[in-house]
Amino acid sequence: MTRKEMGPLVTLKTRTRTPEAPLDLSGPVAIRKARMQDVPAMLDLINGYAAQAIMLPRTEFEMAENLRDFSVATAGGRIAGCVALHFYTPDSAEVRSLAVNPAAKRHGIGRRLVEAAETEAREYGLRTLFAFTYVPGFFGKLGYIVVDRAELPLKAWKDCLRCPKFQACDETAMVKLL
Repeated sequence: MTRKEMGPLVTLKTRTRTPEAPLDLSGPVAIRKARMQDVPAMLDLINGYAAQAIMLPRTEFEMAENLRDFSVATAGGRIAGCVALHFYTPDSAEVRSLAVNPAAKRHGIGRRLVEAAETEAREYGLRTLFAFTYVPGFFGKLGYIVVDRAELPLKAWKDCLRCPKFQACDETAMVKLL
């Protein structure tokens, strides 16, 4: 069989989404590593906040490429939130893409997701976590402190370059020592 006969190596599919039932928070909320089938729901969450200029938008390709960074919270079989732990140096990582379904806010899901990222960071022997956030009070309650963004690894700025607010960033840089 020739390469031409094999067809495309990568197929991009258009997804048609069916409306989902309301999020059921009456049962347990579980935190686990993300799976490929979680990508559409995570994209909906993240890009919903991106449409409000609260987060950077993500593509399906970026999500698939970085899937191993992500953990999700599930409730009633649905994604209630997500977070990524993105490594930058041998001893530091960023807590990013923290998104909680608006219907699940104020139920401790964001806190549990960040704590799961912190546990994973400790398992990898990391010493420092950082985050860029519009909600410094939330991270402050979890032990993060405000720092000058110049103190963070230069590599962290690579995502800033594609942000529409790059020239006038209004996020707060925060760090936690583990």
